[in-house]
Amino acid sequence: MKKKILIIEDDIIIRKELQVLLNNQGYEIEGRDMLKDVREEMQAISPQLVLLDISLPEKNGYDICTEIRSFSKVPIIFVTSKNTMMDELNSIMLGGDDFITKPYNIPILLARVNALLRRAYQDQGEEIIEYQGIKLFVERNLVSYQDKEIELSKTEFRILLLLMKNPKKIVSRMELIEDLWQNRTYIDDNSLSVNMTRVREKLGRIDVRDFIHTKHKQGYCI
Repeated sequence: MKKKILIIEDDIIIRKELQVLLNNQGYEIEGRDMLKDVREEMQAISPQLVLLDISLPEKNGYDICTEIRSFSKVPIIFVTSKNTMMDELNSIMLGGDDFITKPYNIPILLARVNALLRRAYQDQGEEIIEYQGIKLFVERNLVSYQDKEIELSKTEFRILLLLMKNPKKIVSRMELIEDLWQNRTYIDDNSLSVNMTRVREKLGRIDVRDFIHTKHKQGYCI
């Protein structure tokens, strides 16, 4: 699956240029001009890498990096017009993994992004999607919470995967049915309800309750 990169940059022109550039390289991109609630927004977006400007409104990049490092080891690259030795030193001391100055050299930027992702995830062996402390291990159909884990069936896994890739968004029953059984001409709507019940029951076994919410006549959300 595509690696997700979060760009935190208040200059909309630069942010859009980076989005287009990295999208064209096959990455999934989320762009923000600021993170107000750093922990909540990072958990909702769940990026594999962060491109972070230093000069931002309200909070500077150093403050955001410090907050991220209080709960996450996600790779962080500072992309900034500040290019003094002290800026670079502060970036590394506060937990940044790399430092690139503007105007950036495109091949070098892409090479550093690729190299950092490769180093960070080469031993992981699979993609992990995490939200509110719940981890979904993509290649093993496994979900874990704290020190407990449980295996899901292929259908149960697909349900939880689609919901966790769209946190706080309502996913309609039709979207779920089409994702789960796209090669079948007809599926009894009750099949989704049965599998949703099984997902909730298995989550309950690892002490995850009230995680999936039913939205009447709309669908489901987490």
